[in-house]
Amino acid sequence: MTMLLHHGVSAQAQSRPAATAIVWRGERISYGKLETESNRLAQLLVDAGCGRGDRIGIFMPKQPAAIVAMLGAMKADATYVPLDPSDAPARLARTLNAAQCRWVLCAGPVGGALRAALADAKLDEAPLIGWLDDDETAAAAAGAVFTQRDLSVFPAKQPHIGNVDTDIAQILFTSGSTGTPKGVMITHRSIVAFLQWARRYFAIASTDRISQHAPLRFDISTFDIFGTLWSGAELHLVPPDLNLLPHKLAHFIRDRRLTQWFSVPSVLNLMAKFDVLHERDFPNLKRVLFAGEVLPTSTLIYWMQRVPHARFTNLYGPTETTISSSYYTLSACPSSEREPIPIGTACAGEELLLLDEQRESVAPGDIGEIYVRGVGVSPGYWRDPDRTRDAFLDDEHGRLYKTGDLGRRGADGLLYYAGRADSQIKSRGYRIELGEIEAALNSLPHVRECAVVAIQSEGFEGTLICCAFAPAPSSDLTAKRLRTLLRERLPAYMIPARWLRYDELPKNNNGKTDRPRIKQAFETLDLGAAPPHSGGGAATPTRRTRGPIETQMESQGADR
Repeated sequence: MTMLLHHGVSAQAQSRPAATAIVWRGERISYGKLETESNRLAQLLVDAGCGRGDRIGIFMPKQPAAIVAMLGAMKADATYVPLDPSDAPARLARTLNAAQCRWVLCAGPVGGALRAALADAKLDEAPLIGWLDDDETAAAAAGAVFTQRDLSVFPAKQPHIGNVDTDIAQILFTSGSTGTPKGVMITHRSIVAFLQWARRYFAIASTDRISQHAPLRFDISTFDIFGTLWSGAELHLVPPDLNLLPHKLAHFIRDRRLTQWFSVPSVLNLMAKFDVLHERDFPNLKRVLFAGEVLPTSTLIYWMQRVPHARFTNLYGPTETTISSSYYTLSACPSSEREPIPIGTACAGEELLLLDEQRESVAPGDIGEIYVRGVGVSPGYWRDPDRTRDAFLDDEHGRLYKTGDLGRRGADGLLYYAGRADSQIKSRGYRIELGEIEAALNSLPHVRECAVVAIQSEGFEGTLICCAFAPAPSSDLTAKRLRTLLRERLPAYMIPARWLRYDELPKNNNGKTDRPRIKQAFETLDLGAAPPHSGGGAATPTRRTRGPIETQMESQGADR
C-alpha cells in the first residue's frame, strides 16, 4: 500500500480514538475527533469537485482547525498550501497568484486580509472559500460557501482517493529574490521518509508531549505536527501571543510538562538573554531540537547547563530538502563559547556533498557549497521551471539540490556550516531573499534607489537586515515613513532593522551600487561610530533606541 502523509494519523485514530491528539489553550481534541472532522471536510471537498492536483490554501491562525484543514485537503487528493495571516495583503496576493488555489479554507479574524488580497490578486479563477468556524457573519462577508456547522451532514468515512506517494502533499512558499515567492513542492514520500527516520532516531512515543511553535508555513512545523500525530503523542500548539514573551514560553514548557521542544535558535537565544531558565529546569523535557539558523554556542551552553537531562540536537536542511538533511546530537556541553556546533551527518536516505564551482568535490577542510541528494529533495518550484533548473540538477547518481550554503568537513568527519554563498539569509529562523525586500522598496515611487544588506549581530536575531536608500527628488522620505510603507508590502520579519539615508548611494568603479561599502557603513554604525559619507552627500543614520525585545517585536510581529 502506498504510504501517504495522512495515513499515519488515521492509523492512530483507528487504534486509539479517545487519546488526546491536540492541546490548544484549554481544549483537548482526540484522535477520533480529528479523524472524523477531517474526513467530513474531505467528503465535502470531493463532492464539490476537488481532486488530484488541486491546491487548497489554508488561511487561518494556528489552531486545531488548521490541522483539520491540512488532513482534509490531503484526504481529498489535493495539495495544501499554508498561507500566513501575518503577511501583508500585497504579498499574500502574490502567493495566491502563484498558487492558483481551487479553495481557500479560513477561520478566525482573517476576512479583511483575505478580501484585500483577493482584490489585489490576478487569478485565473477566484477560489471557493470555506470557513472552518461558526462565525456566520465573517463567512458571509468573505463569500464563504460553507461553515463548520455544514460539515455535520457529510459522512465521517474517508473518501476513496487516487494519490500516490510521489504526488505533492504541500507547497511551502518561501522568499523569492525577484519579489515573487517561491513555492517549494514537497511530496508525500519525502515527508514520510523523514518521519520514519526521525521517529526512530528520537524514539518518539505515545507518551510524549511535543511543542508546536513554528508558524504553519514553516517546514519544521511539518515534523512537529506529523511526527507527533504519527506517534499517537500529544501535540501542544504554542499560542502565537507567547512567542516574544520568554518568561511565558518557559512557563508553557513547565506547565505542559513537555518532553520535546523544537524551535529556531532565536527563540532559545531570547529565553537565554532574559535568563528565564532555572537550575535543572523543565524536568520532563527529554529533547531540545533547533534548526533554521546558527545557534550561538554561548546560548547552547546556557541551556545545557540548566537542562542537563535533555538531549540537544542541531538539524540542518533547506525547505527544498524536506525538513532536515543532517543532524548532530551533542554528547557533552561545549567547553568554550568559541567551539562551533556541527551540522553533523546526513539523515537516512540523504547525502550531503561539498562541491566547488565546477561541481567537483573539495578537499577535506576546504570550504565548498553544500549540495543535497536523496529522498528528501523536492521536485522543484511550483510552475517555475527557470528557478527549478537553476537550483535542481540531475546526474548519474540522482537529483541534487544546490543549497547556496557553504560548508566544510572537519577533522572529525563532521560537516560544519560556513555561511551563505548568495544574498539569501536566515534571520530569526526565517529564510529571506534580500532581493525581495529591494523589489518591494523599488516599487515605491518615493524611493529613487536602495540597497539591502545583512550584517551579523551579537543579539538574539543573529543577522540584521539593513537598508540604505536615496529618496526620489523633492521627497522628504524618512526611514520611519519608509518602514510604514514597507509594512503594507512585506511581513514584519522582513522589515529592515537598520537604515541609512543617502542623497545618492555609493558606487564602485563599474558604476554599480557599492554594497561592500554600504555594509561597512552599517557595521561601523552598529559600533556606534559616525557613518562614512556617500559620494552624493552625507549619510544620515536612522537608529533605534529601543531595547532588544522591543526591536524584535517591531521586526518580527506576531510570529515567533
